[in-house]
Amino acid sequence: MSERVYLYKGFERFWHWSQAGLIIFMLVTGFEIHGSYQNFGFERAVNFHTIAAWTLVGLWVFAIFWHVITGEWRQYIPTTDKIMAISRYYSSGIFKHEPHPFKPTSAQKHNPLQRLTYLVILTLLSPLIWVTGWLYLFYGDWAAWGLNGLKLEWVATGHTLGAFLMLAFLISHLYLATTGHKVTSQVKAMITGWEELS
Repeated sequence: MSERVYLYKGFERFWHWSQAGLIIFMLVTGFEIHGSYQNFGFERAVNFHTIAAWTLVGLWVFAIFWHVITGEWRQYIPTTDKIMAISRYYSSGIFKHEPHPFKPTSAQKHNPLQRLTYLVILTLLSPLIWVTGWLYLFYGDWAAWGLNGLKLEWVATGHTLGAFLMLAFLISHLYLATTGHKVTSQVKAMITGWEELS
């Protein structure tokens, strides 16, 4: 019989899938706004993108509140414990079918590389996307805010760079989600809350 651990509470699963859906939708509408293809039409894509962005802001505000009151924010504190072993596992051990050097528990859901990745996303990538997105959205107010020296091209480039970095994270996240005990273990855990470890 396989070992199972309850990792993800109902709200965490809701937050994960809602956030994923909104980010994917914003990538789709954002790349259309950028002119990569035609789907909704420019104006509708802008409106949908803006609605999705504000919805995500609301979701994040609620998620921050939930993480603080439940103490789950501790899951994201970075650590270097076993980081080299985990790096070796993902760079070569996984291809040799070696056991994963980290076993998640309800007290420690994320391995050190996950924690560092989420820290970078929360402190660098998300602020890049949000600040440039808000500047884009409120472009008409720049003069009143004293931002006359700011160039729209810089903001657009920063926002597009952030979008491509988020897409790269999404692709690597999807790949790594298949590297559990079974190909579907980690995806199933994010649906049911229970992860199979062996």
